[in-house]
Formats: sequence, structure tokens, C-alpha cells
Amino acid sequence: MRNLTRIIPLRANRAFAAFSFGLCLSLLSAFSAYQGAMAKPTGAVVVELYTSQGCNSCPPADRLLGELASREDIIALTFNVDYWDYLGWKDTLAQPAHTERQRQYAAALRNRTVYTPQMVIGGRQHAVGSDSAAVAAAIEAEQNRNTARPILHLQHLDGRVLVSLSAAPDSLKDATIWLVRYDQRQDVPIERGENAGNNLVYHNVVREMRPLGQWRGKALQMNLSQEMLAEGGRDGCAIIVQKGPVGPILAAARITF
Repeated sequence: MRNLTRIIPLRANRAFAAFSFGLCLSLLSAFSAYQGAMAKPTGAVVVELYTSQGCNSCPPADRLLGELASREDIIALTFNVDYWDYLGWKDTLAQPAHTERQRQYAAALRNRTVYTPQMVIGGRQHAVGSDSAAVAAAIEAEQNRNTARPILHLQHLDGRVLVSLSAAPDSLKDATIWLVRYDQRQDVPIERGENAGNNLVYHNVVREMRPLGQWRGKALQMNLSQEMLAEGGRDGCAIIVQKGPVGPILAAARITF
């Protein structure tokens, strides 16, 4: 495990950008108004791996994330960070936004440092990403958590994806609805740095994470274009409902193309 010894102060939350995918958002009073067959409610546990191509402790965690990505009950996501780039290899998949998200988690989870490899489970717990026993225990705890959650449904209709979210108690309001677009697999040959000479395989590599809006606990429906979701060659998407910008994940579902 590699630590970064200090946390850069968090920047103030930016105002949500307008969603440009042709999103149609409408509040509904009850799901009885929906038309067409509904999928079963989804309740996948979200596992986020913070990793770096320049960290020689990370490959075992990358492999574990790949195993988790094959499970239907888990949405496993890889977030490459950039703060080890100075060690001799610039991470080709890293984004500053991923580093900032991890630092926000560090503040929310009261960690003194950010580190790689780190897995954040359900937005509530974290573990060393290569510690399979600790990760499994955290996943099981999330699955057994007996708390009220909104129900998230996905339905494919004529080239579009209908996303339906049920109403929930006031205690669950003020959550962010995230659209996460990712590549299911990326193979990267490493030429320099601590992993020089290795070909590293990454699974469900996040390429874009954008807020669709703020959820206030009311039932709602979103109509997303599947063509737009796959734009740029992306072959995986997920919808995540999360308290605050980072915090407990209330609902999540994978969008299949």
C-alpha cells in the first residue's frame, strides 16, 4: 500500500452542469403511471478502486477488481489517480477528477491520507484494495445493511433507457444522481516506473462521471438515449444515487448495451 502524506484541501463544490445528452426528467407521483414491463429492482453494491499505473502495490488490487467486475451483485469501477505520476510513468488512464473524488472520500471517511490501492465500498467503508478478506467483509456488510433505500429500475425501450427511481423518506433526500461511463477493459503496457515491463489489465475503467441532477427524495423518471450513452466507444454505464458528492450509496444499477 502506498500512502500520500497529505491531503490537498478540497475545492468548493461546483454547480451542476447542464446535462447535454437530451435528458428528459419528469417527477412522478407513483410507479403505477409507468407503462411497459419493469425490470426487477436492482441493489448492486458499488466498489470503487483507486489505483495507479505507477504503483507497484496496485496490480493485485487491479486483478481483484476484475474478479468483482464479473459478479452481477456488484458494480466494480476503476478510478486511476494521477498523484504518483512523478515516479517516472504518467498514468494513461488517470484523471484529476478521480484524485479529487478520492480526496473527498478521505475527508468524508476521516482518513488522514489518500493511498493506493484503495477500495471504497458502498460509499461508507474502505479497505486496502488487495486485501480480499477485508473487501469481502465490507461487501457483505453492505449487502446485509438493513436501511431504507429507494428502488432503481432500468428498462430498454426503442433505443432508449428508462431510469425510474422510487420515492423515499426525507432522510434520504439531497442525493446526487451520477451517470458513470466506463470501458469494460483496458490493457496498458508500462514502459517506465515501478511497473516497467508489465502489461496491466484494468476493468470497468471510469472515463466520465457526471451528475445528472440532485435528487430530493421524490419519485422520478429519466429517459436516456442509448446511442448517446455509448458515444466515444464507451461500452459500459451505471447510474449511482449517492448522498452528497461522496457518501453512502443509496441505489445503483448497471446499464447494458
